[in-house]
Amino acid sequence: MSRRTPALIAAAVLLPLALTACSSSDGDATATGDKAAAKGDGFPYTVKNCGVTTTFKAPPKRVVTMNQHVTEIMLELGLAKSLVGTAYLDDQVLPKYAEDYASVPVIAKEYPSYEQVLAANPDFVYGGYGSAFTAGDGRGREALKKSGIESRLNTESCTKGDQPMDTLYEEIREVGRTFGVTDRAEAWIKQAKADNAATAKKLAGLKPVSVFVYDSGDKTAFTAGGEGIGNELIQRAGGTNVFADLDKPFGDASWENVVARKPEAIVIYDYGATTVEQKKKRLLSDPALAGVPAIKNKRFAVMPLSDAVLGVRVPAAVDKLAAQLHPAATTP
Repeated sequence: MSRRTPALIAAAVLLPLALTACSSSDGDATATGDKAAAKGDGFPYTVKNCGVTTTFKAPPKRVVTMNQHVTEIMLELGLAKSLVGTAYLDDQVLPKYAEDYASVPVIAKEYPSYEQVLAANPDFVYGGYGSAFTAGDGRGREALKKSGIESRLNTESCTKGDQPMDTLYEEIREVGRTFGVTDRAEAWIKQAKADNAATAKKLAGLKPVSVFVYDSGDKTAFTAGGEGIGNELIQRAGGTNVFADLDKPFGDASWENVVARKPEAIVIYDYGATTVEQKKKRLLSDPALAGVPAIKNKRFAVMPLSDAVLGVRVPAAVDKLAAQLHPAATTP
């Protein structure tokens, strides 16, 4: 999954501006944001994200989204009319977004070329993974900037050592402020916190299940590390990630380490051309894994990839995974 490789994640840098934005400064973003909020329309709005401080004078008007989870953030916040193009689905958008999604031109099945982005005439590009802005593919943020197009990168790609759920709340808050829909963003955050609290209450006192995430891979296992929302999602669902010591959101692990860490359950990320059944078959037919408790007991859980990245699906995904890891405790 090249779009989520560690090198790209480590290289991710955010350059958020609107076409109508004037300049960047190194001032205190929070203080400036508070002053902006005091104004009737919420602008100018200054935000510091991934080391770059930007002032918006008005919301972006023509947006291209790259990667499904950021597209769904925009749709959840009621911003479909701001979208002039989208690209790169990992799976189906949620049914609640289907009508709005259908109204947005799909400019590429995967990542669009620089020329395809320009053809949509955006003033803002919102990417989900650092690979959305790979300079070698012509879509680097500097190249977009030179064409008068500003950009934002989902902060999971450039935030380390934090609490990912708090990062999710802040991602929604900042996007809401950027597009002048603060009330919608805060309403989503309030509901998300309530949903997370309800799941935690159901799981109170239960022993966590040790979990190995199988995203993809043959010679090595591409898995969820300890830095991303995927790790916190497992924790909140009543599990412990056996590769939580992997210092990144995603990374490769040896099969020898999978065996040594003896996971009790395997969470399969469902996306792309390789089906869940094909992934199960690969795991169950590997003689090296035969002694792993999850394999012996055929204990699998399944999550769409879009559930396991920093987007609006996460609170519901926590509850769905909890139901698979602890069915007796979560059944009404």
